[in-house]
Amino acid sequence: MIPYGRQDINQADIDAVINVLKSDFLTQGPMVPKFEDAIKRYVNAEFALAVNSATSALHIACLALGVTKGDWVWTSPITFVASANCALYCGAKVDFVDIDPDTLNLCPKELAKKLEIAKQESRLPKVIIPVHMAGQSCEMKEIHKLCSEYGVKVIEDASHSIGASFEDTKVGSCKYSDITIFSFHPVKIITTAEGGVATTSNQELYQKMDLLRSHGVTRDPKLMTHEPDGPWYYQQVELGFNYRITEMQAALGLSQMERLDEFVAKRNELAKIYDEKLKGLPLKIFTPRQGIHSSYHLYIIQLENQSKRLEVFKKLREADVGVNLHYIPVTQQPYYKKLNYAHQFNTPNADEYYKSAISIPLYYNLNIKSLFYIEDCLKESLEG
Repeated sequence: MIPYGRQDINQADIDAVINVLKSDFLTQGPMVPKFEDAIKRYVNAEFALAVNSATSALHIACLALGVTKGDWVWTSPITFVASANCALYCGAKVDFVDIDPDTLNLCPKELAKKLEIAKQESRLPKVIIPVHMAGQSCEMKEIHKLCSEYGVKVIEDASHSIGASFEDTKVGSCKYSDITIFSFHPVKIITTAEGGVATTSNQELYQKMDLLRSHGVTRDPKLMTHEPDGPWYYQQVELGFNYRITEMQAALGLSQMERLDEFVAKRNELAKIYDEKLKGLPLKIFTPRQGIHSSYHLYIIQLENQSKRLEVFKKLREADVGVNLHYIPVTQQPYYKKLNYAHQFNTPNADEYYKSAISIPLYYNLNIKSLFYIEDCLKESLEG
């Protein structure tokens, strides 16, 4: 079956991991800071912190920004549940800002309306987590301006978007946010098998996340309550977690970074072919607006005839085309429905999107023959 996404591992990646296995360090050694340095240089951020998943990165980002019981955190309904769960881990409440149906990202106009109402009700969020859906950046300049006006912090969930840019600024630079999160799951742009990174240009936030990543334990005398008893000494100064990434994962990620621009360029090339080949079919495609360079983690279509979605999906799977769906709105998940907040989630655009969306295969080593086969199968299923 042609998968909707997959990693590309070459001999250099394999050699990098083998070299670590032959070294003295398997957990915390030289590869982790080297990987972090490569990330922060690429995105032009002051700091980068590698962890064992993007979910972990989201969690400690929320904690570093002071999210706690009684706070509100807002995010997009069209995302994986981790974008919302991270706030619940901190004891906060979650609400959702509806999407722009033309970008699938959190809508700045909806955000502006929601912030004004929340201010009147004394229910402003502490943090907003815009999600760069499918690799296309949100309208971060507008979101940043609104959040600055209302005193709200911003975490960019860029799990799909390493290698993307917004108006010549790399996603991850934190020009319009406090913290940015990347994911390196195997279907993402680059992979560390499992893993994630938080970038920031705020040293205090970096230090907080660094502590939280590793049990809240420090060997830095400046963070201790008294002078160290000796060179062996450490202190736990926060309640942290074991969210560290391994040397093998960091080595793989560092090797993959060498091909990041190549990966993104190929995904864009394939997406343009899809754009051209799918013209005239009874479906909607999504192209980034001028000034936004997508990393094209996903290629999403919406069928004009919603009633045919299940039939088309099944036919494509039967033809060994591994289509998928990104995402079921978080607002429709049973766990979120039973939270029993005083208000109902109101995301009609997200609900409408879900009725007709399908993700078709897109990844670096998808060959043209397979792409044309996918196109033919899609045409057949639509005609049928």
